[in-house]
Parts: sequence; C-alpha cells; structure tokens
Amino acid sequence: VILDVVYNHFGPDGNYISQFAKDYFSPKVKTDWGQAIHFDGPNAGPVREYFVANAGYWVDEFHIDGLRLDATQQIYDASPDHILAAIGRRVREAARGRATLIVAENEPQHVRLVRPLDKGGYGLDALWNDDYHHSALVALTGRNEAYYSDYYGEAQEFVSAVKYGYLYQGQRYAWQKKRRGTPALDVPAPHFVVFLENHDQVANSSRGLRTHFLTDGGRHRALTALTLLAPGTPMLFQGQEFAASCPFLYFADYPEELAKLVRVGRAEELKQFRSLVVFEEQAPLDDPADPHTFERCKLDFSERQSHAEAYALHRDLLKLRREDAVFHAQKPRGVDGAVLSAEAFVLRFFGDDGDDRLLIVNLGRDLHLDPSPEPLLAPPENMVWDTLWSSEHPRYGGIGTSRLDTEENWRLPGHAAVALVPKANR
Repeated sequence: VILDVVYNHFGPDGNYISQFAKDYFSPKVKTDWGQAIHFDGPNAGPVREYFVANAGYWVDEFHIDGLRLDATQQIYDASPDHILAAIGRRVREAARGRATLIVAENEPQHVRLVRPLDKGGYGLDALWNDDYHHSALVALTGRNEAYYSDYYGEAQEFVSAVKYGYLYQGQRYAWQKKRRGTPALDVPAPHFVVFLENHDQVANSSRGLRTHFLTDGGRHRALTALTLLAPGTPMLFQGQEFAASCPFLYFADYPEELAKLVRVGRAEELKQFRSLVVFEEQAPLDDPADPHTFERCKLDFSERQSHAEAYALHRDLLKLRREDAVFHAQKPRGVDGAVLSAEAFVLRFFGDDGDDRLLIVNLGRDLHLDPSPEPLLAPPENMVWDTLWSSEHPRYGGIGTSRLDTEENWRLPGHAAVALVPKANR
C-alpha cells in the first residue's frame, strides 16, 4: 500500500494553521496552490520535524509500504539537508528493516531525487516518467497539443525511453520555452515509473475518458504490453486493468464560494488545450462540485468479468513479467532497441547464453521488412525466433498472429506487440 501525501502546500479550505504559527509558511516563495511550506530559514526546524515525523508516522503506526510524494518541484528548501532526503531517512528508520518505496512526482525531472545519499542525492526510489506517458498519449490519440506538443509519439521516443528513462534530460522544451530535465543516462530503469494513465492525466481532458476510449484496441494492447514488459516500474491507474468504462473526472467537495472559484480556475487551466476550448463552447465541462460528477467516477468491479479480455491481457502480461526469467531480470543495460519504421521498433532483452527475448511493437499498419538490415533481429546461433506472446491473441480480443520471421523476411502485424523466444532450428 503506497500512500499519496502532499507536503508542498496546505489546502484552501479548513486551513487554520497560520492562526497558530506564521512560521509554517515561507516568506519567500509561493506554490501554484498558495503559500509554500517553510522548510528552510529561521524557525523552520519545528516545521521540518512536523512533516518528517508525519512521513515516519504512516510507516511506523499503519505499516504503510511507502509514499508517493506529490509535486515535489513545489517543495522549496535551500538548507544543506534537503527535506526530501530527511523524509526518506525517516521512512527507512520507521520501517525497521522492512522494504519501503518512496516515489516522487517531479515535473522538471530532477534525477537528484533518486541518486544515493552518498552521491549527493536524496535517496528516494523512483520518479514518475511523464515523458513516457506523453509520448504514449500522442501515439494513441494522434494529438500533441499543449504540454504534449514536444512529443511525436514515434518509435524513437519509445526506444529512448526504455533505454534512458526521461526523454528530456536538459534539452530545450519548446512548450515551456526553457530547458527541461537533468542528465539521467546512468540511472537504472527501475527508478522510472512508466504509465499510460494517472489521475491527473485522465482528469485533464474534456470528459475524463480513459485511454482505451481514445484509440483502437490493437494499438492500446500494444502499448499496454510495452508498459508492462519493458524495463521500468509499471503503474496501472484504478480500473485500467479491466478497461473500466466509468470516466475519471476532476471533483472536489468545497463550500459554494470556493467551488465557484474552482470552476473558473479549472476552466482557465484547461484552456491550454485548443480542443478543450472548442469543447467548452459546445458543451460545458462537468462541475467539480456536483456530487453526480463524483458518482460517475465510481468503479464497477463486475467489469472484471464483463471486460474479461482486457483483464486477461493485464494478468497475462504481469505473469509473463514475473515468471519469464529474462523479462523478470531487469538487468542494468540489459536491453537494446532499434527503430524499424516511424511507428515500429524492436527491443532485445539479453539473457544468459543467448537466451534472449524480442519485443516487437508496431503501432502502424502491417509492415514487411525486406530487407531487414538490423542486427537486433538476428536470432542466436543455430536458433530461430518463435512466438512467446502476442497482443493479437483472440483471448484479448485480437485476430491472431502469424509467424513474423518468415522465408519472405519479417512481416510485422499492425497495431500489435509480439514477444519472441529463441528455439532450436530443426
């Protein structure tokens, strides 16, 4: 159980802490949601201890397995011992040797958060990889507006994300008109959390639709396979594993005066999306304060049976990741990849003594590779490639998969992902 904690601001309603002590708030900086917490400077000691103790409290008293730290870029601390490092240490101490996981959301993509304490880092475990999500959404929907505008959703981006984690590691980011990210080429893949959905991204849309409603089934199954088999730590959003039909909308239970401000602020924030401006002109956005908005977001767990194909897809992929020795290994630098076309790519997972795996993903139409001058496609000596798993299996709603490596060279099915295993050439 991972608890989502917000240590960057207090909420706008019911917050009376300033009536007791002004020193809880920074006199120097503000966050996107109001006053920043005072973690450095005069009288910051008790404030720091309040938050550090809270992190340890959840682990010690409730045996929580870890924390997800919200919007850490809005946690400002110039002291020698950063508050995030202090929180990490306290969580480990409170666990008394039990394994814990601390995941951070960090929009500027500062990998210092997951570097070891003895290397000048903060010693956290993982960071959300928004770059991966943004590329995937562009690939699924074909739209790259607003903060998706620096992504093409093409094969190169997925190969780079698998090998290097973040796509932006200091390059210029046109949407923000500045450089984004920090060098992360040496950061192991498990430190990056990869996902197709989360609460923010689904709710940041006109109707709160989940990704399987925004694309065709084959392409969605293929990217699900990539997310769950590739190096990195995969994350599924609630109900994603059975293709939940309910939306996930932005909702908030505030007093009426504050609710009015939230409605206006929400509409203004979403104007960065050109399509949502048009949508708002045609149909109003759902009211965050309307109880019906919340009710519509409740999961229907009977869909595990009625959406059995999607549920089987996720279960089988997780089983393959867990039980196949090569996919499970997650070895550092244990995977390489190559672009086969703008929408197709191959990943090769290196096992022991040539016991490798291929994962071929084609998000475009059927592709005939002839010639195929890519060495990652070559089987181990005296072996041929055999299908281990396919996203087009009828069990998942697919149409079946024929042999890929044929006498007519490679034939890659469109909108599909296929895992291959070597077998003896007889």
